[in-house]
Amino acid sequence: MSQAGKFAQLDLGLVVRGHGRHYIVEDAEGQRRVCHPRGKKSDCVVGDQVRWAPSGSDEGVIEAVEPRRNLLFRQDEWKTKSFAANLDQLLILVAVEPVFSESQLCRAMIAAESAGIATTIALNKTDLPGTAHARERLTPYRAMGLPMMELAMKAEPDAARAQLLPWLQGKRSFVLGPSGTGKSTLINLLVPDAKAQVGDISVALNSGRHTTTTTQWYWVDAQRESALIDSPGFQEFGLHQIDPAALARLMPDLSAHADHCRFYNCSHQHEPGCGVREAVDAGQISASRYRIYGEILAELSNKRY
Repeated sequence: MSQAGKFAQLDLGLVVRGHGRHYIVEDAEGQRRVCHPRGKKSDCVVGDQVRWAPSGSDEGVIEAVEPRRNLLFRQDEWKTKSFAANLDQLLILVAVEPVFSESQLCRAMIAAESAGIATTIALNKTDLPGTAHARERLTPYRAMGLPMMELAMKAEPDAARAQLLPWLQGKRSFVLGPSGTGKSTLINLLVPDAKAQVGDISVALNSGRHTTTTTQWYWVDAQRESALIDSPGFQEFGLHQIDPAALARLMPDLSAHADHCRFYNCSHQHEPGCGVREAVDAGQISASRYRIYGEILAELSNKRY
């Protein structure tokens, strides 16, 4: 029997949490156990489907990772950080306070576009002063046709829940956003037994430490059809996995005008007859989005190999 055939006979599990070389794998019945990958290489991420075998009374060994539909990750010149695999959609959570970074928002959207993952933006804390300004900063994204939500999760939890639950239904949804935007509030709002789902097994996994540095999978419903995946905040979002020549195509507002350039390999920076720059001058592409494009392009063009 081939290796693939041998692994096909093993149980299929879902990686719901990981720390170092230790993973929590959920089986078809919803039972979770600590599993360790065989060999020295550890390339599992939350959301992976894995073939595993029991090892001892309450642990297991991961023998193989099933092919992924997609992988959301960031990469700088030193390392690659994988968020999760096999996602249906991404929720980028920003807030009126603290003021969000448009550069980080753009970078997350580019990574998702590259991975083929649909994105929705949610603006939280809309009960606070400053909402009008935050809403104005998101105007270019609304103009691109990107799905948007406005939430006040602490002030109006029922209204927020009513918006979010239909969006989550039957999907594997990843939540990304800087610290302070309300991700913990969102998890507690939608997953009443969130602490139970993390459970004693995950506390043991982390030895009581690093509890905010691990991606965590939550089931929103008892049928285990709708999943919410939370991740720790981050300060930087590298995109070194992106080819500089492909960057504009991963930004829908720029891509809409890229075919109007005189040169097929236009960088949209200095060439004559550039459809993208003409669109910026005409107000069809926001100046801030174009500036961020230039910053990322320079970063990718100067990256070390």
